[in-house]
Amino acid sequence: MKHLVLSLLLALSLTSEAAPVAAGHELERLEVNVDAMGSTYTMVLYGEDPARLRNAADQAAEEVRRLDRMISNYIPSSEWSQINTRAAHEPVRVSAEDFALLSDCLEYSRLSEGAFDITVGPLMKIWGFYKGTGHLPHRAEILGALDRVGYKNILLDPKTHTVRLAREGVEIDPGGIGKGYAVDRMVEVLKQNGIASAYVSASLSSIYALGTPPHQPGWKVSIRHPRDANRTVADIWLKNESMSTSGNYEKFFLAEGKMYSHIMDPRTGYPAQGTLSVSVIAPRTLDTEAWTKPFFVNGRRWAAQHKPKGFRVYFCEDKPESNPCGWLQ
Repeated sequence: MKHLVLSLLLALSLTSEAAPVAAGHELERLEVNVDAMGSTYTMVLYGEDPARLRNAADQAAEEVRRLDRMISNYIPSSEWSQINTRAAHEPVRVSAEDFALLSDCLEYSRLSEGAFDITVGPLMKIWGFYKGTGHLPHRAEILGALDRVGYKNILLDPKTHTVRLAREGVEIDPGGIGKGYAVDRMVEVLKQNGIASAYVSASLSSIYALGTPPHQPGWKVSIRHPRDANRTVADIWLKNESMSTSGNYEKFFLAEGKMYSHIMDPRTGYPAQGTLSVSVIAPRTLDTEAWTKPFFVNGRRWAAQHKPKGFRVYFCEDKPESNPCGWLQ
């Protein structure tokens, strides 16, 4: 799990109390957790009508469960599982929604020069990160996995909405994009139900802040110090925008005096080095989750040159300074 340390104001502490908005008038507050896609999704909603809040939250929860059935690679009947099973042998037709998501993934890969890649799964497996117990693989294992990694092995046909995989053993994995897409879809469902104030989080790593909570200019989020979980390096107020964080402290192991994190460079077959954490703020959670990886992998200089217009990026580099963090200019 990505451990983005969130610091909501005392008035927003996770209780069931209602929040006053005017003399004699209060907004109801609802908090809901739902487990799906291997993550815990948290929703905090404010509104005047408790029944509307509950109905909106229930529909948003069902939306993330629907997406789990569409893109999970652990559910055999999902579209992504069908691609992994069949697409090396025949074209696999997918829904328009799924085709658009896959197209976005390939565009992220192209723009990031291959640093973002949804086919990175074989590398994650040989480094032991799927089972949570990392280990150093042999060079031959890395080379074998690299032979099955590469976004250019995903072949999309926009005329037929079909997917082909160029070679046997290539697989797609939603781990680098699924939570961000799910958060955006959940927020859209809340908006459709008339919710104007909400906070939606996927495992505390990818979040969206809709509107503002009562009496506050936005939703307050704190970024943890990458070397000290008890310290923070920045406080941020979010309003109608998303923030995602990737850090080397999330999953890692030590071997031969060196730290290896789960954030993989799909081009070399090795975990990325030189970065501690990256936080991205942008209008869509799909974008913030996707872009944290290439910024982390390619480093600060590359990020400064390739940061999309309007994005805000908070970068922590692996340097000896006590606080090696700051906003990317």
